[in-house]
Amino acid sequence: MSETTSTPTSSRTPTSSTSSSASAATAAPASPLVVVTGANGLVGEAVTRALLQRGARVRAVVRRAGTAPAGAEEVVGSFAQADVAETVVVGADALVTTVHPMGSDRATQQAVGVEATPALVRAAHDAGVPLAVHLSTAAVHDRSPGVGDVDQDAPLVDDDAGDYPVTKRDTDAAIAALEGPTRVLVRPPAVLGPGESSVWNTLRPADARRDPSHLAGHPERSFAWVHVEDLAALVADVATGRVPLADDPDRGPLAGGTTAVTVAGEPATWRDYAGTVAEAVGVEPAWSEEPGWSGQVRSDRARSWGWTPQVTLAHALDELRAGLR
Repeated sequence: MSETTSTPTSSRTPTSSTSSSASAATAAPASPLVVVTGANGLVGEAVTRALLQRGARVRAVVRRAGTAPAGAEEVVGSFAQADVAETVVVGADALVTTVHPMGSDRATQQAVGVEATPALVRAAHDAGVPLAVHLSTAAVHDRSPGVGDVDQDAPLVDDDAGDYPVTKRDTDAAIAALEGPTRVLVRPPAVLGPGESSVWNTLRPADARRDPSHLAGHPERSFAWVHVEDLAALVADVATGRVPLADDPDRGPLAGGTTAVTVAGEPATWRDYAGTVAEAVGVEPAWSEEPGWSGQVRSDRARSWGWTPQVTLAHALDELRAGLR
């Protein structure tokens, strides 16, 4: 494993943050050291920026040298290797895990998610790191047609739900089964935001250019989403202690326990997303009559922690549209 330190420079300012009341309460050091895995990915980079903005020091774990965000300490290596996992968390105040190989085969998702990620959290606990924040997904919850709104307490998917939701579900369970540290499972739906690795702003639209069937779906089915900057704001506020620990999960993460929290932006439909993409890439939307889930992902717990999304649906769709032209 090699390690380099970059010089702090100015970076893009996140567009959202939690409310001032939550931000005022901090249980972490004034300048906590936070380890972020996948710090060069869509979510990891946004989280790193948000942490730096809050005065945290960031140890960015990446696979390729020179890809860590400006202002972060770069650590090159795979946390799936035991020596890297044990070393990278030394001296840290919090750990944020954002890596899951979505789209890879089941064995790879199992190895990285269900096995390596909990092992890293265990290594953090052994090193005395008091807090771990894991980027999960709302896809772990059953959102079949006819199911209503879901939050972090809603039923989970069955084993036949697909490789991604099942391995994410099992990763959450493996982390929850560990002894300490305080663990927070953040469960967003579709994450919107510009970036080469963005599934919804880049990869899915690229597929739709070649084959419009990638936009197939009932136009009025729900499209639950959150903007990456709003998601990063919540994660950073939790990781830096701006959301204080509590003995009630609706007031804050349970000290020494595991707390899940779903987070989403304003209501939207598949027509909103797929129609925007279809128009921007010059294809006809492939609407279908097959029924879809029509509920919402609830963010009541996140809001009770002081989080308020700042990016509107209109802004997110304008950003999506502009990035495709």
